[in-house]
Amino acid sequence: MTRLTAALVGILGVAAALAAGHLVAGVVGPSASPLYAVGNTAIDFTPSFLKDFAVRTFGTYDKLVLLLGMGVVLLVAAVVAGLLSRRTPLPGTVLAVALGLLGVAAVLYRPDLGQLGVLAPVASLVVGVVVFRWLHAAASRPTSENPSRRTFLIASGATAVGAGLAGVIGQAAAGRVDVEASRRAVGELKPTTPAPAVPAGADFAAEGTPAFITPNKDFYRVDTALAVPRMRAEDLVLRVHGMVDRELNLRYDDLRRRDLVERTITMTCVSNEVGGPYVSTANFVGVPLRDVLREAGVRSGADQLFSTSVDGWTAGSPLDVVMEEDRGAMIALGMNGEPLPVEHGFPARLVVPGLYGYVSATKWVVDIEVTTFAAKRAYWLERGWGERGPIKVMSRIDSPVGLSTVSGRVVATGVAWAQPTGISKVEVRVDNGPWRTTTLSEGVNDSTWRMWRVELDLPSGGHTVESRATDKSGSTQPQARVAPIPDGATGWHSIFFTVA
Repeated sequence: MTRLTAALVGILGVAAALAAGHLVAGVVGPSASPLYAVGNTAIDFTPSFLKDFAVRTFGTYDKLVLLLGMGVVLLVAAVVAGLLSRRTPLPGTVLAVALGLLGVAAVLYRPDLGQLGVLAPVASLVVGVVVFRWLHAAASRPTSENPSRRTFLIASGATAVGAGLAGVIGQAAAGRVDVEASRRAVGELKPTTPAPAVPAGADFAAEGTPAFITPNKDFYRVDTALAVPRMRAEDLVLRVHGMVDRELNLRYDDLRRRDLVERTITMTCVSNEVGGPYVSTANFVGVPLRDVLREAGVRSGADQLFSTSVDGWTAGSPLDVVMEEDRGAMIALGMNGEPLPVEHGFPARLVVPGLYGYVSATKWVVDIEVTTFAAKRAYWLERGWGERGPIKVMSRIDSPVGLSTVSGRVVATGVAWAQPTGISKVEVRVDNGPWRTTTLSEGVNDSTWRMWRVELDLPSGGHTVESRATDKSGSTQPQARVAPIPDGATGWHSIFFTVA
């Protein structure tokens, strides 16, 4: 057997195994696919600093990078196993069994998969072993036998076509849950209490800031879901239980029939570096979370709202914050005039203004437990992140763009946020000079960001501009740089640019 043939046998064996697992997962549950199950488990066990690096470096493409990386590793493993199996099929068989067992372990570890999910990696194991040994036998016959060569070529072609078809059918089966049809059927979500209109002067978008309301397609997304969960509105049952007087099981229609409120809220990710992009603003429509909890009857001694996503991810929110009358915590159903986009939590998610998303913004939420921090530890708390996650006062410079060259009079613009306290002042300084107070945009509410601008007369050459914000309690953004983990970054944002 030539080296090329041996490598091809290894690659086709692994491809057939993955395709078989993906096909079965299309029936028992998409996340049972060995590739997804192992990938999601790898995310769970990845050290926090590596996850933070992936988010900072690749942004919303971090999952794609992980999948591509897994693909490269599997390709290399398949080639090596094939080359080691030129004389005997044992190394390739061992690889197929090992990959299958790894998939079984990953499926058993996942909290969102039932016992039937094991069928997918078991199918991968069986098909991987059988196909590899079949191809190996066909390729190991004497090369002088033309019929044998034809047999191997036919076998390899059939394997490649079969693996491709299995993968396509599995993907189609996984998409049989028509979430978009469910979203369309929801129709318009009309709030009983609409949010006040955003004033025309709420941003300086013409001079470089973002638009005040972030379009859904541009709203930042940071989560651990390798494959976005697909749950229809009609399948949602939101359980509210734990340290309550009465358990609630709320279907989507139960939530929709309540008095809906609309709130304009800025959300911020704890992974956001100083000057980073992970902050966005939307008009959310939903049910006041405080009202639901009061209906359930929160018992004395509880201090944590422990929420769980349909894919098993968990967050722990400080209960006293959630229950604040003016906080505005909500079970959101809509976003910017439409039902929540699938990637942003359809059919329902939590939104708690003033808390970083890792402790407050559970998407695809299906379970809310009133408990204590001593009794249960959420996903990121188990990994050493902060317990309460209040958002820190922060400002960012959006224009001029760093390292750019500008001509004439310089107008510096940017955004600042300090939910739910609100921004009272933003200052900038140039080349370590005196601080100058900027002009703020029209305010909307204290749970949203605030835009700022300032005109600068600067001589030709390079200049450094820094910004700092002060919230309405008098707290000023500190200069000291602190990394985002465990509970949010601090530091002054600065950019360098050149005046022509």
